[in-house]
Amino acid sequence: MLSALISFFGGSVFRMIWGEVSHWFTAKQEHAHEIERMRLQGVLDADQHTRNLEAIKVQAALGVKTIQVQAEAAVTELEAQGWLEAVKGTTARIGIAWVDAWNATIRPGVATWAIAMMSLAEFKVIVLSEFAASVASAALGIYLADRNLQKRGK
Repeated sequence: MLSALISFFGGSVFRMIWGEVSHWFTAKQEHAHEIERMRLQGVLDADQHTRNLEAIKVQAALGVKTIQVQAEAAVTELEAQGWLEAVKGTTARIGIAWVDAWNATIRPGVATWAIAMMSLAEFKVIVLSEFAASVASAALGIYLADRNLQKRGK
């Protein structure tokens, strides 16, 4: 009977018990491996999400900056075009002799006044307010731009 019992345990039952214990250890290792893989995947997903949010923020900032730069360029171009048109308007003849003569003398006269005021202010003979200095600079700029554009045929 003892030999039958040893044969029973040594045969099928031992393999069954060993198989169940081995399966339990394998399942435990696989479960631990799966938990670690899920934890690592969560960390990777969170990092990817952070990178995506940062990329979206940068793209949005660059898009806004691009629009701002384009708007500033358009405004600058319009201002330059307006200035050019104003300068061109100073040389237009209207056909009335005394008005055309006045226009022909006023530009050099104002330019001379501007140079005199700026020179006197530079040598501390007079003090120009910021507004007066701006007006003198603009008047001189129109005269010089007018002369320069005429030389270039514009």
